[in-house]
Amino acid sequence: MHKAGFVNIIGNPNVGKSTLMNALVGENLSIITSKAQTTRHRIMGIVNGDDFQIVYTDTPGIVNPHYKLHESMMGFVNSALQDADLFLLVTEMGETFKNQEVLQRVVRSKTPIILVINKIDLSDQKTVEDKIVYWKNQIPQAIVIPASATERFNIDAIFDNIMQLLPENPPYFPKDELTDRSMRFFVSEIIREKILLFYQKEIPYACQVVVESYEEQPEIDRIRAIIYVERDSQKGIIIGHQGKSLKRVGTEARKDIEEFSGKRCFLELYVKVMKDWRNNDSALKQFGYEND
Repeated sequence: MHKAGFVNIIGNPNVGKSTLMNALVGENLSIITSKAQTTRHRIMGIVNGDDFQIVYTDTPGIVNPHYKLHESMMGFVNSALQDADLFLLVTEMGETFKNQEVLQRVVRSKTPIILVINKIDLSDQKTVEDKIVYWKNQIPQAIVIPASATERFNIDAIFDNIMQLLPENPPYFPKDELTDRSMRFFVSEIIREKILLFYQKEIPYACQVVVESYEEQPEIDRIRAIIYVERDSQKGIIIGHQGKSLKRVGTEARKDIEEFSGKRCFLELYVKVMKDWRNNDSALKQFGYEND
């Protein structure tokens, strides 16, 4: 008997969905920062065993769209609502789902639900117990599991429950695959993660990273990437005085790229302006934001 299925991770921004997926997969596939709306795409992480294959998908946090970019992000969420074999609903202490329409679609779907209350290490036992009761009352059919993705608390319990609920299917992907995304994609995400970490306010959200060239050589990979911004003033901030800010992004990104790929790399970064790309249909298509 072989089990296989799509475990789709849904939740508000900033509840630790990406941290949880990385803990379940055992690899840093989704970028993690303290800022909301970190995930923009639907990212798959594939876990294989002799008799099972779990395809985790991390979706963008549920938002009320302000840009066409947000509409595309919600399109990735909607596609995840349609093909799930199991939902992993992620919330945290003090959180309720902001988008009740999405929540009700999950509840009405008849698809099994595991509700994870994340970040319980930041709370006390009584509050956690009260929250478990609250969610059991809200979604009676859900299995409710308190967890801490950063501390890896109850990760095994989540995995065990997933295995119980996973349907019988042949594997969807070759057994040696870890993800459906390319190295170019992960390089761009690593660079974007550094921008989210090093810049404030609107700057990170106005940036899009595109890997223009990726040349693999025996001893070193040579990568050229472009950071697109929406205005000239943002370009100046990204570059910084005498190019120091951009150099910092490049240095820190290169370290993570080398750790991820297991190989040395030479990374060149450039900054270009593409006016209001977040509301530009052709730009969004160019950047891969067409809905699945």
